[in-house]
Amino acid sequence: MKTIRRMLYSELLSAIGFVTLGFLVLFSFFDLVDELRLLGRGVGGSYQLPDALLYVALLIPTHLYDLLPITVLIGSIYVMARLAKSSEFTILRTSGLGPWRVLDTLLSFGLMFALLTLAVGDYVSPVSERGAQLLKARFTGDITVGLTGAWLKEQRADHSWAVNVSQLSANGQMRGVRLFEFDERGFLVSRITAERGRFGPGESWTLDNVRRDRFLTRDPATARVEHAVEPTLRWDTSLSAEMVAATLLRPDRMSTFSLFEYIGHLKTNSQTAQVYEIEFWRRIFYPVSCLVMVVLALPFAYLHFRTSGITGYVFGGVLAGISFVILNNLFGYIGNLNNWLPWVAAGVPGAIYMVLSLAAFGWLVLRR
Repeated sequence: MKTIRRMLYSELLSAIGFVTLGFLVLFSFFDLVDELRLLGRGVGGSYQLPDALLYVALLIPTHLYDLLPITVLIGSIYVMARLAKSSEFTILRTSGLGPWRVLDTLLSFGLMFALLTLAVGDYVSPVSERGAQLLKARFTGDITVGLTGAWLKEQRADHSWAVNVSQLSANGQMRGVRLFEFDERGFLVSRITAERGRFGPGESWTLDNVRRDRFLTRDPATARVEHAVEPTLRWDTSLSAEMVAATLLRPDRMSTFSLFEYIGHLKTNSQTAQVYEIEFWRRIFYPVSCLVMVVLALPFAYLHFRTSGITGYVFGGVLAGISFVILNNLFGYIGNLNNWLPWVAAGVPGAIYMVLSLAAFGWLVLRR
């Protein structure tokens, strides 16, 4: 059994590796073509081809995370179909390789890719994606959201803060910081505006070129506004750099732990977290799709290819992989619009393909 397992693993690894490399080259080529139109931009035309190549290279882990379930499916279908066409799989079956044993072998193999997907999505892709965006910001402008920037909220014991960050520069520095303080009645107490801000030390922000306005309006008879200008100000807060980046970058590029932490912050401050909760559960379920894909590819080993090639079946695998990605994104949007339970919106696509793969396994493998 060790020899058979080694042979299957080597065939699957080479096929999946080749398919993955082909897709990565194709996506990187598209990214590079898209970046060529930006060459010569930035201060003094500083954005050049080496910078574009580095930017494209930093996007590779993100593409790898998105493509792994698809490439696992295509590579597995190709190997299973090729073994069936050459009658090698028939020989393995007559040698005692039963359906449950080969299913266990493929699930063990899929588990390795599930762990790889989890590692890339949680540790490599978020870092490289943020590095790519910050690199781009050095040449083409700071990261921002719309015309008003990013908004956050922090609830404290007796008052609350509304925080606005206009831009996030390439070195992680904030620009155009505005802080609005409200009392327990919801009345504006003070407003702080700063030209720049940076994170730290500790749980605080350091603000530069600060203007502070205090609205003393509790007593209408003595109501007034006090103005103060300070070169620097330390503002104690639990808002971390990851939370600010979460509002400026796409939630699907955050790590699972960052999503969990940010969801907790939103709920603590009575803010909706539906989008981030759906993405959190998608992060949990997405690596499992590699297991679903290898089970979906197993029935192809029991088909007969003596009078036809395997090209059509590989093409069908490509369509199945694309349909999984489309369905996964579609249920995320539908779940957000209809306020579905986050784990339902994130888990239904994988459950559908799991049912299809088990049905195909039961019909083509066990019954026939």
